Amino acid sequence: MNTKEIIRLSSLCTGYKSKVVSNGINASLNSGQLTCLLGPNGAGKSTLLRTLSAFQPPLSGQIEILGKPLQSYSDKELSTLIGVVLTERIDVRNMTVHDLIGLGRSPYTGFWGNLSNHDAQLVDSAMEMVGIQEFKERMIQTLSDGERQKVMIAKALAQETPIIFLDEPTAFLDYPSKVEIMQLLYKLSHESGKTIFMSTHDLELALQISDTIWLLDKEHGLVTGTPEDLTIDQSLQKFFVRKGISFHAESEQFRIENECSRTVSLESDPTLQELVRKALQRNGISIANESEIRIIARLIDGKPHFSVQNSSTLQVHEADSFESMLSLL
Repeated sequence: MNTKEIIRLSSLCTGYKSKVVSNGINASLNSGQLTCLLGPNGAGKSTLLRTLSAFQPPLSGQIEILGKPLQSYSDKELSTLIGVVLTERIDVRNMTVHDLIGLGRSPYTGFWGNLSNHDAQLVDSAMEMVGIQEFKERMIQTLSDGERQKVMIAKALAQETPIIFLDEPTAFLDYPSKVEIMQLLYKLSHESGKTIFMSTHDLELALQISDTIWLLDKEHGLVTGTPEDLTIDQSLQKFFVRKGISFHAESEQFRIENECSRTVSLESDPTLQELVRKALQRNGISIANESEIRIIARLIDGKPHFSVQNSSTLQVHEADSFESMLSLL
């Protein structure tokens, strides 16, 4: 993958006059990559994004974009360099999708904002890239949250900036819409060569889709790397594993671990094994090599079948669903 360093942070300190939020940040962002910023509430993710977007100044340190200090750019220059998509739900009425996306051309259209044929073509191209051509004449207030997010991403694309920052773009969306937005951002970064940097709380989606992860919290500071590197060096575990949460490195998945007061032994078809484990664990039952209760789980004609055996009473009960199996325990 051919990438180029676009943004470099050196000893960056972010925050406000009376409060340091994050300190000693050293990292870089590359072209053609989707980078996700992860961390707990209060870690400073939004403050970092605001600082990178020049919405507020850093307390100290340096931000360089394309080899030049951020503060050396004028507002007009930054408007052609950085596009920003914020979390806040836009409250716009009586404006069509096409007109709102057209506002992304304002750095180039002057005071009156009249779109030339070239500007209109870029707006149409942005809608096509995001897949919302059919929304062109719809009013913004008629769109779902997911559709609005796509419109705001298209507006940033119409702005024709090499860098796009997004603050929680998948907040308030249902799961399929979250996946769709994340896949869209990944595709845009790779196909257009843009530097796309977003904050998110959707940890497992970020691990599956992003090229690079930035982990930020007050205890560890900032750690960066691919999802795989951060798994191997146990950074993900250090940042997110707590009592009741474990991390399965092979699948890069976090698990909720309830306290278990009982055990069973399990013999299972591979296709059912993880589902059985989760169902048992949710009900406070862990799997042991030896136990008084033994479960045999089989998939027969595409349907689950369970035998629940008690070695002390020699009783065997059959079940044909997870619900009925759990009721026998």
